[in-house]
Amino acid sequence: MPPAASASASGSGSSSSTWVEPTKDDKPPKDADLKTAWAFLQVGVEHMMSRMHLGMSYSYYILLFTAVYDFCTQPGKTGTTQFSTNRGGASLQGAELYRSLHNWLSDHCKKLREQSEHLSDLELLKFYASQWDRYTTGARYVNKLFNYLNKHWVKREKDEGRKEVYTVYTLALVAWKQNFFRHFTAQSGMSRLTQAVLRQIEQQRDGEPIDSGLLKKVIDSYVSLGLDEADAQRQNLDVYKEYFQSPFLNTTEHYYRAESSAFVSSNSVSDYMRKAEARLQEEADRVNLYLNDSTRSDLKAKCENVLIAEHSKLMWEEFQSLLDADRVDDLARMYGLLSRIMGGLDPLREKFGEHVKKAGQAAVEKVLPAPGATTETGKAETLDPKAYIESLLEVHTKYTEVVEGPFRAEMGFNKALDQACRDFCNQNAAATTSTKSPELLASYCDQLLRKSNKDLDAESLEAALNQTMIIFKFIDDKDVFQKFYQKKLAQRLVGSLSASDDSESSMITKLKEVSGFDYTNKLSRMFTDVNLSKDLSERFKDKERAQGVSADIDFHPLVLGTNFWPLVPQQTDFNIPREIRSTYDRFTGFHNEVHQGRKLTWLWHVSKNELRTTYLPQKYIFMTSAYQMAILTQFNENDTLSYNDILNGTKISEQILKPQLALLVKAKVLLQEGNNYDLNLNFKSKKIRVQLNQAVKSEQKAEAKEVLQAVDEDRKFIYQATIVRLMKGRKTMHHQALIQEVTAQISSKFTPKIPEIKKAIDYLIDKEYLERSAESNNT
Repeated sequence: MPPAASASASGSGSSSSTWVEPTKDDKPPKDADLKTAWAFLQVGVEHMMSRMHLGMSYSYYILLFTAVYDFCTQPGKTGTTQFSTNRGGASLQGAELYRSLHNWLSDHCKKLREQSEHLSDLELLKFYASQWDRYTTGARYVNKLFNYLNKHWVKREKDEGRKEVYTVYTLALVAWKQNFFRHFTAQSGMSRLTQAVLRQIEQQRDGEPIDSGLLKKVIDSYVSLGLDEADAQRQNLDVYKEYFQSPFLNTTEHYYRAESSAFVSSNSVSDYMRKAEARLQEEADRVNLYLNDSTRSDLKAKCENVLIAEHSKLMWEEFQSLLDADRVDDLARMYGLLSRIMGGLDPLREKFGEHVKKAGQAAVEKVLPAPGATTETGKAETLDPKAYIESLLEVHTKYTEVVEGPFRAEMGFNKALDQACRDFCNQNAAATTSTKSPELLASYCDQLLRKSNKDLDAESLEAALNQTMIIFKFIDDKDVFQKFYQKKLAQRLVGSLSASDDSESSMITKLKEVSGFDYTNKLSRMFTDVNLSKDLSERFKDKERAQGVSADIDFHPLVLGTNFWPLVPQQTDFNIPREIRSTYDRFTGFHNEVHQGRKLTWLWHVSKNELRTTYLPQKYIFMTSAYQMAILTQFNENDTLSYNDILNGTKISEQILKPQLALLVKAKVLLQEGNNYDLNLNFKSKKIRVQLNQAVKSEQKAEAKEVLQAVDEDRKFIYQATIVRLMKGRKTMHHQALIQEVTAQISSKFTPKIPEIKKAIDYLIDKEYLERSAESNNT
């Protein structure tokens, strides 16, 4: 059963033409010759190709279809044609019918060409689009009409390798292409049809309204006319690219080069970027509206080269002023444009890094104490760790928002930001040495974690600790921070000065996540020691109660592991006052029973005491150090003592005793006359609890010096351990290669120094851990 064509007796559209369908009486006989058969079929073909809007009845369509079938299946004829040689029968009839149809289609297209020769641009486009719609619609009907020819004769010819034989629909496209489409010539060599399309596009770029649907129909025809001889179903874009895409891209380049050059000469860079951004979006929309999608990448590259690459230097020069003025929208626009071209962002990343570095250094200079500035007490004003760290964080926060906003968190800008922050965190007006920033960061953490910090609740404190970790990641000498942090943690734990154990544990966890278990092992063990000490203290008290010993003083010992705490006894004798002697002896004995073989060393310089006064009308509580307690208990027997009496009674070395006496005199607990000290029997204070245990400035400086000396000693061992570990694995290494490898492995902990590495190598050679090979440069 032949396929049916949709038909309507009334037709569609408006036309003054009349149409009278042939009847079955007009149908040629089965054995009709080509002339008779084609005369009948030509009427139907012409109607389908030109007047299908008037409709066609199903019965007439069947007559046409049968006529094709009858002619193609006539038996007994032989002959030679362009397509078939001495194969006779259906082969000959098929070839003749195919040739007749081809000739009619070619003549039809030539007539259309003649009608279009004197049309203007817009009329030409409208004529071409309407005729293309009518022609391709008709060709589909004709293709179905000649279905038998397609399935048998055309298929056999193609199977035998005939390259210029097509299905009827493709044949119609070939006729259109050869006899109509290719003849739109112009003096410029460009197709007149293409010129008309390009002028419409230029008008649209100039802001004039055009019919995008009309352009789409015309341009789509370029795609349809790309015929692949090997596979008619496969899209071939050769015609589209040759006749439209190539001239379109050339005119686009010329248009935007002229426009952009004129625009930048009389407008700001910011205005130009908005213009370029809009133009790029217009061209992207143009592809969606009426161009083939294959044009997208080439059009994008062409526009980006003309609108961005050719003006990139201008934008690079403007970048700094946009940064200085915090022009976020313009920065985002510049990033969006320059990110489209190769290497467009490189100068921006470099300038951004330098800008952030300078901003960080400037922020630090603002918080530095003025030269010669003093506090209310007359002491030289020192840099506040809180102000210092917060100034660094403020710069980092500001430019992190820029990276995550205008620069879309691009990896290169993140890297530039990190490097800039690392530079200004380690080298600035306050960080005159590489150890200063780690020390100030540790002091800032100490301020946050002390119970004296009343400004932050638990949630705010956690947020502040998270912020400190940002600076921690940037500092180079993390081992220096570790030593100072450990020292201050010890002070907080020993003095019960921590805001909360949870916050302390949280900070250690954060440090562990960044630097690993080994980095925080000692810090964690310090917490363990404090908890074990509480248990040991309770056991001691239980034993005291069980033995009926009345507690003469309230005693809270902390037993700490030597290997984990940065605490060493001071170089001084100490005569234990008789008031605490019995408690001291009992606890020492208890400890020896519980931990046999362990040596107990008392750290008097970090001990804290509370003394209740009995010699004054008002009962005060003096909060003292162990040394101050030893001094004041000397006055239980005498109201006046000479310096030598105190020195001999306490056994404290003079370099420690004198500053402690000075603190007591300053607080007016003792009165000094010459070389004698009197107990102030008229002492008065607004507070019942009087803090006498003040830090001695000389001790603070010595403490910082001790920390840095400990860092240097630890680094020597790190150098040596790293070298030995590498040499165990490699056995033999070139001297320079060994230095480079050691540097690479240590850099995450601190900034290694080449001379120190060389010293460590020489030391290990002297100790016969290493030896130089016969080749002088190998180890």
